[in-house]
Amino acid sequence: MRVASVALPIVPAPYDFDAIAEIFAGLAVEAGLEIMRIYKESCLFRTKADQSPVCDADEHAEAIILAGLAQRLPGVPVLAEEQASRGHMPPYSSAMILVDPLDGTREFMGRNGEFTVNIALVVDGVPHAGAVYAPALGRLWFAGDHAYACDVEPGQALPQRGFWQKIHVRAAPPNALIALASRSHADAETEAFLARLPVSERRCAGSSLKFCSLAEGGADVYPRFGPTMEWDTAAGDAVLRAAGGAVLSSDGAPLLYGKAGERFRNSAFIAWGDVRAAIR
Repeated sequence: MRVASVALPIVPAPYDFDAIAEIFAGLAVEAGLEIMRIYKESCLFRTKADQSPVCDADEHAEAIILAGLAQRLPGVPVLAEEQASRGHMPPYSSAMILVDPLDGTREFMGRNGEFTVNIALVVDGVPHAGAVYAPALGRLWFAGDHAYACDVEPGQALPQRGFWQKIHVRAAPPNALIALASRSHADAETEAFLARLPVSERRCAGSSLKFCSLAEGGADVYPRFGPTMEWDTAAGDAVLRAAGGAVLSSDGAPLLYGKAGERFRNSAFIAWGDVRAAIR
């Protein structure tokens, strides 16, 4: 398997989060080229031990990302979904990279384009840098200390900085929230939560696109009560936090990462654009 090589910067210093986010962005776009190659062909899906689906796109994209990380961020432990599903988890470290090579495999199967590549750096339980790339949409979101979005086709070099759009959450309207819900994972608890809010519009979307919509000011709240893993959420969480939003657990505290004792499984959470809406 060979894909076009994309020139990426080498990260300076230990934690230049903007530079790390740019590295993640380039790798996500590179992996997106292989994902779209498989997307346009027939693809056989298999079922993992946890009953979730997997296909060649997940595994090929992860291999591309892991090779790039080994070259550009050597020595930083990487927790990647497909490796983890085979029992390969790195020892816990205060700094760790989380990789979901194809978030929204069900959306990939349904061929609706709502799937993403997610890469994030977590330091001391907090996602500080992340990239979310939707290859079928040609849209990229990435963030370190600042959050950006831009259009880029799979396999292309990142646009020059002048083409990056700085993004920020919007102020939540008092009585007309736009709520986001998972396209593939609806549940009664989500319905009950949304019924208590002044929601004027509800939209469904797949993968980490929901975090990115909040970060761009396109919606206000995204509840998730069903099970997720840290690699599912860390990149979108990093983008949303840098854009001024928050992902809160059921106790109202920011969602934490590095939960090795729970095998990196998340609790329920609510993602907010305008955090002030969470305390009304």
